[in-house]
This record gives sequence, structure tokens and C-alpha cells, in this order.
Amino acid sequence: MSAARAALEAALGHRFERPEQLAVALTHRSFGEGENNEKLEFLGDAVLALAMSDLLMARFPEAREGDLSKMRASLVNAEVLARKARELDLGRWLRLGKGEEKNGGREKPSILAAVYEALLGAIYLDAGYERARSVVEAHFAADVLEHPTVGLRDYKTELQELTQRLFRETPAYTLVEESGPDHEKRFVSEIAIGGRLFGRGVGRSKKTAEQAAAMQALAALARGHTENFG
Repeated sequence: MSAARAALEAALGHRFERPEQLAVALTHRSFGEGENNEKLEFLGDAVLALAMSDLLMARFPEAREGDLSKMRASLVNAEVLARKARELDLGRWLRLGKGEEKNGGREKPSILAAVYEALLGAIYLDAGYERARSVVEAHFAADVLEHPTVGLRDYKTELQELTQRLFRETPAYTLVEESGPDHEKRFVSEIAIGGRLFGRGVGRSKKTAEQAAAMQALAALARGHTENFG
């Protein structure tokens, strides 16, 4: 195995049993020789959507379908995928035609997003869905952890309005854990209503942890877990 390929596989988090899949994934249609990565991009798009759906449903089991769809869309758009490709330095490994090379193809967001998806498609063909899902999880773990409610429902406000209307109570949030280095903090918050624990949330800030806890509490109330109130 070449040192270059080993370095790329280490960055990806997957060692290819069939390196020809890797070569195709890195080949832009402008290269003009043999297969290109368009079909692998198509496949990788589907693999990514399924893997991200799995991850979000596991992370936010009480979230509504509409919220999950919005979160997934914001996490796998072209801008985000291009950023992931840059983090992996994929532009360096692209096989481009001369014209695309001159036009700065190695830095084009559309090409970078496409090669990222193509690589996921190649990993799926090389080792199956579970392996591809684990790669997606490794690449997006921090993004998923940080993304419970941005741009979606304001669970804290919604919960406060509901509990005051139903029980004349205001939710109480308690930070129960703070860990990790400054650049990668992890906060765990619990929420109690009338002295009873109703939710627990995790996030990379106190705010996101509290929003996640409020989301759980709303789901618990929706299931009718109100026996300690009234």
C-alpha cells in the first residue's frame, strides 16, 4: 500500500479492501479516462441520508419527523459536505481534467461535496452499510451533538408556557455534568417540574443541553406522565 493511500484511508477512517473503488470515487468526470464518481456520488447521497437519519433518531428519540427532516437537511447540505471534504483534504486527492484543474476544481464546493458523497458510496460497496454508517458517525458526531434545536422549535419556551398553563409551575434546569476540553465541551442538563425529573439533555453548550432536556420533558407530558401534578 502506498503511503499516500494509507494517509487518505487513515483520514477517512476506512481501509479499502478493493482500492479500485477508492480510485473511482476520487475521479471527476472531467478526468476523461475510465469510470468517474458520478454513480458513486448518487449512491453515497442515499447512504448518507440513511446513516444521518439513523444517527438523529438515536440522538433525538422524541423529536418529530418534521424536526428530524430539518436537522438532517441542515447537516448534509452541499456547504457542510464541502467543509467535511476540506477537513479531510480530499481536494488534494482528486483526479481532475486539465481544464477543471486550471479553473480551481480542487476548491470548488460542488466538486468537494460530490467527492465526499462518492467516498461514502465507495465505502458502502467495499464494506457494507454498517461500516459506512460508522464513518458518517465519526465525521458528524460533534455536529449532531451540537444540533438539537437550532432553527427549529424553541422547546424551552414551549415547555414553560405549557407547564405554567397546566400546573402553575416553572421548569427548573440543573447542570449535572460538564466535561471535556474547552474546544470540545460536553454539558448534561436535567429538568424538573414540581420536583419531579422529566428530562435529561446533552449538548456542547448549556443552552443546547437545556433545549434537549426540554424536548424530552415535552414528550413525557405528551404521553400523559402528569401523575405528580395537580
